[in-house]
Amino acid sequence: MVDDMGMKNHVIGLVVHPRNDVSDSVAVVTGLAEGHGVRVVARPEDAVRLQGVEPMDESELADRADFVFSLGGDGTMLGAMRLVAGRPTPVLGVNHGNIGFLIEVSPDGLPQALDRLIEGDFGLEPHSCLELTGHDDPALAFNDVVLTSTTPWTAVSLDLEINGVRHGYFRSDAVVVCTPTGSTAYNYAAGGPIISPSAPLIGLTPVAPMSGITRPIVLGGDETVLLRAPSHETRLSLDGATTLNVAEGADMVLRMRPNAVNVVRFDSDTHGARTRIKLSLLDLPLRPDQLVELVPKNLRDRARLPRL
Repeated sequence: MVDDMGMKNHVIGLVVHPRNDVSDSVAVVTGLAEGHGVRVVARPEDAVRLQGVEPMDESELADRADFVFSLGGDGTMLGAMRLVAGRPTPVLGVNHGNIGFLIEVSPDGLPQALDRLIEGDFGLEPHSCLELTGHDDPALAFNDVVLTSTTPWTAVSLDLEINGVRHGYFRSDAVVVCTPTGSTAYNYAAGGPIISPSAPLIGLTPVAPMSGITRPIVLGGDETVLLRAPSHETRLSLDGATTLNVAEGADMVLRMRPNAVNVVRFDSDTHGARTRIKLSLLDLPLRPDQLVELVPKNLRDRARLPRL
């Protein structure tokens, strides 16, 4: 396992859902790791409820883990990705959540996934993120940054500059700035476009616009976006996990950081088919014959067999 997976530190880090039961997947990972002299670690607040897992501070975990396994839904996966952003550490997602757009492996498929990791039979899918600067330390978001007023039920008013050139303003309930990965989240719900993961683009979508820019904007990944609220404090939510308040008149600068993290992929076609099913749950129109195509072939063949 150590040689085939290229593990230098002999450490697997776990990032787990804060509430859902992930004990079966933890047992699979720790059982395999024990026989290969590999340590399985998690943040102290998670390790206390995970049998056979050592506690390790978040910064040390990020630096030492050879692989990070996310056991949860997309929110957990995004947290794991933020944890190792800027490092080559591969992130494997195991779906213990709901839809799981980012995640390819089910809990039942984890043993087979680990076998393929050992054999080196996997690929790495790079993901870009948004980097927010201009307030304190840089902050990252792999899905989106949502900007609202700090005063409830009040519109946010934001001046927009792109590459140092003024381009009007937003006045709306919120403004969503998203990556291609995050384009199927709040951006889509707000009427923004779905952006292909293969396209290095940034989406800006006003939510319930009242004046100013009222349509979504799609920008190139090398553009620099500056937003400024001249008359009120602004609240920023990054991936729905981290919230920041930015002072009136302060610059909020957003850039795309390419290839910020590597996600483990075993079968891009299978993952793509599952994503089509999940997108159909968002009311993307599919004809009945297109829906049938999403059913695995073995199940379609079984359905055609005559009943005895």
